[in-house]
Amino acid sequence: MVYTGATSMKVLWAPWRESYLKNPHVEECIFCKAVKNTDENQFVVYRSRYSIAMLNKYPYNSGHVMVAPIRHVPSIELLSDEELLDLSKTVTLIVKAIRECYKPDGINIGVNIGRAAGAGIESHLHVHIVPRWNGDTNFMPVIAGAKVIPEDLHNTWIKIKYCIEKIKSG
Repeated sequence: MVYTGATSMKVLWAPWRESYLKNPHVEECIFCKAVKNTDENQFVVYRSRYSIAMLNKYPYNSGHVMVAPIRHVPSIELLSDEELLDLSKTVTLIVKAIRECYKPDGINIGVNIGRAAGAGIESHLHVHIVPRWNGDTNFMPVIAGAKVIPEDLHNTWIKIKYCIEKIKSG
């Protein structure tokens, strides 16, 4: 193989990311904004006394939910016992809903505290819950360095809210 120095441009059409690209520096914390606004506009799927659960607008997979304490804190050790218990119970409820809705083969649950740990929003603690399926990787991440999300966020919001209501009603 002879390297000519030429590269080919790979283009992935993703118009929903335009607003993020035009203004990548969020002026207001997305979690605090979600606490104050309507659920559908912010893709909030659940609220409890101390926590909020919302869809990630830039998901790794369909059904990617973030759970955050309502109080704006950057790290888990700053939560009260009540907040920590509520956060844990909310994460558990979301995991049950994702299992009910999506039937994943596995689920990633993670907290990134600090920029060095991968936190995109350092100032407000949040837990990522990402459903995973055996073989959910395909050629797009390998060849194009891109992930394909097959489901519209509004449909994901409806589906997860429905599953949460079904679980809560018994």
